[in-house]
Amino acid sequence: MEIEGIVEEIIFRNEDNGYTVLILEGTNNVNTVVGNFLSVNVGENLLCKGEFKHTKYGMQFVMSSYESIVPKTELGIIRYLSSGLIKGVGEKTAEAIVNKFKKETLQIIEFNPELLTTVRGVSSKKAELISASLIEVKEMQNAMVFLQGYNISSNYALKIYDLYKNKTVELVSANPYRLVEDISGIGFLKADAIAKNMGISEKSAFRIRAGILHILSEASDKNGHTYMIKYNLVENVCKLLNFKPEEMEKEIVSVCESLEKENVLKIFWQDKTEIVMSTKMYSAEKYVASKLAILKNSAENLNFDIESEISLFEKVNKLFFHEDQKNAIKMAINSGVSVITGGPGTGKTTIISCVLEILKSLKNKVVLLAPTGRASKRLSESTGEEAKTIHRALEINFRSPTGMFVYNEQNPLPYDVVIVDEVSMVDITLMASLLKAIKRGSKLILVGDKDQLPSVGAGNVLADILSSGVIEKTELTKIYRQQNDSLIISNAHLINNGEMPTLDNNSKDFFFESKNSNEETFESIVSLMTERIENHFKIDVSKIQVLAPLKAGVCGIENLNFALQEKINPKSDKKAEIKVGQVVFRVGDKVMQTSNNYELTWQRETKKVNVVEDGSGVFNGDIGYIESIDLSSGEIEVLFEDGRRAKYPRSELSQLSLAYAITIHKSQGSEFDVVIIPAIAGPSIIFTRNLIYTAVTRAKKVVVIVGDKTALRRMIKNTYMAKRFTLLSNFLITENKKISLLFNDN
Repeated sequence: MEIEGIVEEIIFRNEDNGYTVLILEGTNNVNTVVGNFLSVNVGENLLCKGEFKHTKYGMQFVMSSYESIVPKTELGIIRYLSSGLIKGVGEKTAEAIVNKFKKETLQIIEFNPELLTTVRGVSSKKAELISASLIEVKEMQNAMVFLQGYNISSNYALKIYDLYKNKTVELVSANPYRLVEDISGIGFLKADAIAKNMGISEKSAFRIRAGILHILSEASDKNGHTYMIKYNLVENVCKLLNFKPEEMEKEIVSVCESLEKENVLKIFWQDKTEIVMSTKMYSAEKYVASKLAILKNSAENLNFDIESEISLFEKVNKLFFHEDQKNAIKMAINSGVSVITGGPGTGKTTIISCVLEILKSLKNKVVLLAPTGRASKRLSESTGEEAKTIHRALEINFRSPTGMFVYNEQNPLPYDVVIVDEVSMVDITLMASLLKAIKRGSKLILVGDKDQLPSVGAGNVLADILSSGVIEKTELTKIYRQQNDSLIISNAHLINNGEMPTLDNNSKDFFFESKNSNEETFESIVSLMTERIENHFKIDVSKIQVLAPLKAGVCGIENLNFALQEKINPKSDKKAEIKVGQVVFRVGDKVMQTSNNYELTWQRETKKVNVVEDGSGVFNGDIGYIESIDLSSGEIEVLFEDGRRAKYPRSELSQLSLAYAITIHKSQGSEFDVVIIPAIAGPSIIFTRNLIYTAVTRAKKVVVIVGDKTALRRMIKNTYMAKRFTLLSNFLITENKKISLLFNDN
């Protein structure tokens, strides 16, 4: 449906995404129009396509696409020129110009701007400004029409035009695949559909280039690889582009070589295998390897005798360290880089506390870091010292052209010692950013559980560091922390050793409920989450978390979240809600951020009266609650568990998901009072020992496993670990040899 009219009033406009509510006056009617407009001003004549919908604000026209119509009457031209679209023209100037040139005004401005100087008050400079502004507006409007013609939303059209400006049509027409690299949110499939509509050849070098980068990106984002074997890359590109390998292999290899010349890719032989890496991943792994070797070799060889300090800590805290724990403490104090790894209850946190005490006595400035807000909060509570997320310590500075973070190689962190907990969660790019900010001569202490799932992001940092044999490490295996009648820790270790946990339900914190089908398991989980656990343990539902292996299926998080939302936060006339795709978000819902967004701003109240902390960046795995929903703009306000309050424009709501149930992968680094885990059958490449081990170790007070004991046993016996193709271990070995020689020579 189409409606045409003049913009009489702009009621609301979000400049971030272009979402606008305006009044459009037509010949015989006045309508409220809502949608994403690239640019709009009072007095502008618009032709809008869309449909009328009933909303809480009454009948509104929801715009799907629009174009600005050049006015045909003299009055229309005056209103158009004075609308604010055209720079240098107010109402009086517009009237004077139109009185002089009548209906030919717009043609005169565009093609013969020098004639404008015959109008009183219009200088040569002003005439040029008016003409340039009119041409720019026309180009912008043409670009909008062009982009919308290929089903590109107003929101993305806004981003595209903002980047390409008056070259939008030219650049996108020549190579729509460039959108994949230049515009966040436009993927290969979308660009491929646009290219197909434009008639671009399926064998175009642009298409092959985009296909190569897409496959490498997928390998990194979905599987954690930092490189691909060249043969496998070619094979996967052929599948994606529907090519026969024997016909297109040479062309694909040729485009890879071109990308290498552009420094987009690195192609080289490693262990008799030709591999392909993105330059970004190559640089990150190479830098991490080099900096770790520098920190290791540049540290002062002090060899402090800290026996008395350890004894004092034991006496004050009424505990005794095992010899392995003492060795870990000595190693951390005296090494440039060290790793302490072990499962739950093996004393990692107590060791950190002791190390902190000793370092403070040595007058060292120390910072405690963790990958997530939950992990840093837990670290702070257990040590009694302030802990920060890595992102917060580095301070995001997304507007800087020199880098994402305030602290970097040019501006290092002001600490003598950096301690990072839950390091198994840290991906290669974040580790590179952290190491860039650590000054030479500082100590780095890495703490984590090597048997946890690897990071969600690319790389296998902890495992690679351990396997390299370059960095000093202590592996803790003895359990020290376990209360009477508690089974969480001992059962976690049984699982990690490939043994079935104790499931007699005689403990106070570990329970198993046998069910005969996935449907029964589903019903039990919903009942446990919404009634039984809260009633029995007096633990609020907000402290209970369902951790499931899969997104889809009867016991997948999508199905569970739908059911749990209806029970915990049901539909109500008193609660605003908004639908995004197939998901309904409602005020009061528990939600999770599903990707890193470094630009989203937030505020947080501080302990100081009337002082609010401002910042930016929300990250994959952050959990919070919806506080408000603005139905007119589609904006959602979320209060995260660490006190950050962020407002999501409608264009970024796809980054949120309901979080009554989350995947086990997303739970890494978090800890919950109660976890509920479905034990169901599933693909062996997913349902593995370290998956169930990770889930169990997320619980602080209670674990409840629901489902089939045979499925649980099969998972515990399944030692399959999807291989991550990474090179950090190799790079670390070679970089350490090279750098140790340099330091020894000096």
